[in-house]
Amino acid sequence: MYDIIEKKRDGGELTREEIEFFIRGYVSGDIPDYQASALLMAIYFKGMTEEETATLTMCMANSGDTVDLSSIPGIKVDKHSTGGVGDKTTLVISPIVASLGVPVAKMSGRGLGHTGGTVDKMESIPGMQTFLDRERFFDIVRRVGVSVIGQSGNLVPADKKLYALRDVTATVDSIPLIASSIMSKKIAAGSDCILLDVKEGSGAFMKTVEDSIRLAEAMVSIGEHVGRRTVALITDMSRPLGNAIGNSLEICEVCDTLKGRGPADLTEICIELAANMLFLAGKGSIEQCKRMAEGQLRNGEAYARLKEMVAAQGGDIAVLDDNSKFRQAKVHHEVYARQDGWFYAMDTEKCGIASVELGAGREKKDDPIDYSAGIILKKKVGDRVQAGEPLAVFYTSDSSRCAQAERLFESAVTIRGEAPEQIPLIYARVTRDGVERY
Repeated sequence: MYDIIEKKRDGGELTREEIEFFIRGYVSGDIPDYQASALLMAIYFKGMTEEETATLTMCMANSGDTVDLSSIPGIKVDKHSTGGVGDKTTLVISPIVASLGVPVAKMSGRGLGHTGGTVDKMESIPGMQTFLDRERFFDIVRRVGVSVIGQSGNLVPADKKLYALRDVTATVDSIPLIASSIMSKKIAAGSDCILLDVKEGSGAFMKTVEDSIRLAEAMVSIGEHVGRRTVALITDMSRPLGNAIGNSLEICEVCDTLKGRGPADLTEICIELAANMLFLAGKGSIEQCKRMAEGQLRNGEAYARLKEMVAAQGGDIAVLDDNSKFRQAKVHHEVYARQDGWFYAMDTEKCGIASVELGAGREKKDDPIDYSAGIILKKKVGDRVQAGEPLAVFYTSDSSRCAQAERLFESAVTIRGEAPEQIPLIYARVTRDGVERY
C-alpha cells in the first residue's frame, strides 16, 4: 500500500491490480484509514486517467452485492440525479417511460441536508413500501413495468466506507472520486443504460456549468468504458424545480404533472429526461421520443402507471386521486415580499435548508421527517412582485419552526428593480460523441 500511495503521489497511473488490491484491502479492513486517506488525497491532487477511474468504479461496484436484471425482458434504463431542491423527476419520468414499454427497476436514496430524497417522498404515501425483497421487486417490474425502491443489502460497501472517509478528509470535491462513487452504484444496480441528470447552480453540488460538464464527461466515459450506454443532461438548479418542496407536497405535484397540468419548468425537464431514457432504449430519435413522452401526459397512461406501481408496493392510491386525503400540516404560514421589483435570484440551497427547518428533511441521517411539511412557492425567479404579495406558503406541524425558516427563506431571495436574464433549464447534453450545448 505504501508503494501505491507513493506512485499516485508522484503522478503515476495505477494498474488494475493495484486498484483491486486497495479496494479489496480497505473493504476487508486490512488497509487502515490513514493509508486510505493518504491515497485519496493523492488522487485529489494528481487526478486519475479515464482507465483508472473506470477500473476504480468497477472494483467498487463489485465490492458487494450486484443486481442481475436479466430476468426482466427488455432494455432496462436507469436514471440518476446529482440532487437538488424540489427534484421529483424520478416519480414523473419512470411512469412515462414504463408506459411506453421500457422497464424501470430503480433504486433511489433518502434526502440529507438541503436535498430531498425520492424514498422519503414515496413514504409520504400511506402504506407505501420502499424496501422489498429482490424477487418481489423484479415481479413488480415485470408486471407493472416500473418499481422504485430504496437501496438495500450489501450494495457497493466500498463506496460507503470511502465516502465516509472522504467526508472527514476534505477529499469529497474530486471529479474521479465523485464519478466513481455515483457510477459504481448505478452499475451495481444492473440496468443496461444510464441517464444522468447533473445539476448545476446554487442548489447543486456543482456550482458552475463547466464543473458540471467535467463531472458528466467523467461519468459518461466510465459508463461507456464498462459497456453501459450513458448520456448526461446538465440541468439548472439555481432555483427549485417546480413549486413544491417537501414530501407529500411534491407527490401532489407529481400527480398534477402526470395529469398534464404540472408547473412548466418541471414538465419541460421531465419530458427531456424521459425522451433521453426512451432514446437510450432504442425507441426513436430524441424528437420522436419527446413527442411520445408528451403524449403519455395527455392520454393519462403515465399517471395510470404511477398508480399501478404505488398499489403494487402497498400504497394507498386514494391520496393520489384526492390529495386532500394526505395528512395535512397544522400550520400554514405565508411569507410576503418586502418590496416591489423582480424576483431576481434565489439561493436554492438556503431555500432547501428552510424546508428542512420546517421538518421536511433531515440534517442527520436518523432524523425523523414530517411528511406534511414543506414550502409551496407562489413566485419564482423572473416573476414581477409587489410588496405585500405572498412569495411562499410554509407548511409545518410546529409553528415555532416558522421564524428561523422565514429568516432563511428571505435571505435566499433577491428582489431587484430590473428583471433577471432568462436562465435555461437545460445547459448541455453529454454523450460518448461529445458535448452539445443548448
